[in-house]
Amino acid sequence: MNVEQVYKDASALLDGHFLLASGNHSSRYLQSAKVMEYPKKAALLTDALAKMIKEHGIEVDTVCAPALGGVLTGYELARSLDVRSIFVEKKEGGMELRRGFEIAKGEKIIICEDIITTGGSALKAAKAIEALGGEVVAFASLANRGFCKRVGGNDTAKSECALPENTPLFALDDFTFEMYAPEECPLCKEGRSEAIKPGSKS
Repeated sequence: MNVEQVYKDASALLDGHFLLASGNHSSRYLQSAKVMEYPKKAALLTDALAKMIKEHGIEVDTVCAPALGGVLTGYELARSLDVRSIFVEKKEGGMELRRGFEIAKGEKIIICEDIITTGGSALKAAKAIEALGGEVVAFASLANRGFCKRVGGNDTAKSECALPENTPLFALDDFTFEMYAPEECPLCKEGRSEAIKPGSKS
C-alpha cells in the first residue's frame, strides 16, 4: 500500500507553513482526519495495520486511543482486530479513563494514535492504562513521523522519542519532514506567510 498516495488523494498531505503541537514549524503537515472521514479508506488503512500486528503475534484485548486525534483511528483499528475500543482524555498534564470505561488487571492494550511524532501523548495514555492494571503490549499509528523506530522501518529512534524501547510501535509508513524552531524557520525569515495550526490541539 502506498500510504503517502492515500494521504495525497485525500488532500491530507499538506504543503504550506505550519505550527506544530511541539511549537516547531514545518512546510509539510499530515492531516489524518481528512483520511479518516472516508470509512472505506479508513478501513483499508487499519486493516493493513491490523494485519501487521497479527503477523507479529501480538495478543490484544482492547485498543485505547488518546482523545481527540486518535479516537477515529483507534476505533477503526479495534474493528479491524475485532476487539474493544476505548479512549483516554486529558487531565492536568496527563490522561485518564472516563465515561464508564474500565480496565481489567492484565488486560492487553494497544495504544493507537493517528500519527506518532515523539509519542508523548501515546506515553501519557499508556501510563493511565498501566495505573489501572492494564498491560500495554504495543503502540500503533497510521503514520510515524520518524522520531521513533517502528517495526519494519529503516529509521532509528531519535533522542526525542518518548516511547519505551521494549514496546513495539506499528505504523504503515515513515514520514520524515524538516522541522524548525520558530527563530530558525526559513519560511518565517522569508516573511511569506504566518504559521498556521491545522491540528486539533489549540
